[in-house]
Amino acid sequence: MILYPAIDLKDGNCVRLLKGEMDKATVFNDDPAAQARAFQDAGCEWLHLVDLNGAFEGQPVNGGAVERILDATDIPAQLGGGIRDMATIETWLKKGIRRVILGTVAVENPDLVVEAAKAFPGQVAVGLDARNGKIATRGWAEETHYLVTDLAQKFEDAGIAAIIYTDIERDGAMGGPNISATAALANAVNVPVIASGGVSSLDDLIALRDCDAPLNGAISGRAIYDGALDLAEALKVLR
Repeated sequence: MILYPAIDLKDGNCVRLLKGEMDKATVFNDDPAAQARAFQDAGCEWLHLVDLNGAFEGQPVNGGAVERILDATDIPAQLGGGIRDMATIETWLKKGIRRVILGTVAVENPDLVVEAAKAFPGQVAVGLDARNGKIATRGWAEETHYLVTDLAQKFEDAGIAAIIYTDIERDGAMGGPNISATAALANAVNVPVIASGGVSSLDDLIALRDCDAPLNGAISGRAIYDGALDLAEALKVLR
């Protein structure tokens, strides 16, 4: 399993939200590029970047911060938030993002996901963010009737690189991930699944690692910044 340290960008800063609420943001670093370098220096193999403002506005907002991160690091990064058309996808991939994450558009325009995955093999992931098992979009502000597994299975044959599954109610709450739902999703599809939301301790990572599902990795943010999760030990355990 890969540990993906999260750098969530709001107003140019590295922050963490509580359950997706923009007004409940805690700033952990006002220099996201320095934070990204620190993760690379610690031995992380990937970065997970989210343009939070972009997710709400439907277009990139923290582009400058993302570009500074790319300039400061050599490890691959995946990026989500406000990526909703082919032009934006192509722009970010050309700038050096290794993998774009399509969330809202996967619900509102699934044909774009299929088109993008075909045009950029291995470089398109789908972000499925759920509250009580149902997908939420537009920065988690709008809930839909789509069930996670049902939507995930629609993209099984599209050639997407991964599915990032986030339990919104667990995100930033330091209460542990939704292991059962994550494992069920990973066992229901043939696409690599990355767990997100609530990963707050070494025990959480071990539980995900040993959950009898083929998880690609796990994303953690607040626990790393708060020191609740020792990054060096976490990387060692997952390797």
